[in-house]
Amino acid sequence: QGQLVESGGDLVQAGGSLRLSCAASGSTVSNYGMGWLRQAPGKDREFVAAISGSGAATYYGVSLKGRFTISRDNAKNTVYLQMNSLNPEDTAVYYCAAARTSAGNAATIPQDIGSWGQGTRVTVSS
Repeated sequence: QGQLVESGGDLVQAGGSLRLSCAASGSTVSNYGMGWLRQAPGKDREFVAAISGSGAATYYGVSLKGRFTISRDNAKNTVYLQMNSLNPEDTAVYYCAAARTSAGNAATIPQDIGSWGQGTRVTVSS
């Protein structure tokens, strides 16, 4: 339910940081778990991070904990992905996704995606 619009993708040097934003319209963000997925050139879609409807629980993909942080501001109807220590393997189109439920257990969100946005491109140079 609703539309998701990602922003914040950019060209950045290795070791740098970016913050992606996902603005939701047409629905109440607090009612849904949210997540981020990415797809690198020539590779399959990969789960990045997820957060419960309340923001109390988070879940991260393999090898991403400590570098990426997902957060949400339900008052602004927005979800964020803070990306630090970026490397060229992080180059991808990043997609925001909404789960079908509020998902108190964030680990269930990757298998409960109901909608997603058009993506924002992140390019990390060596």
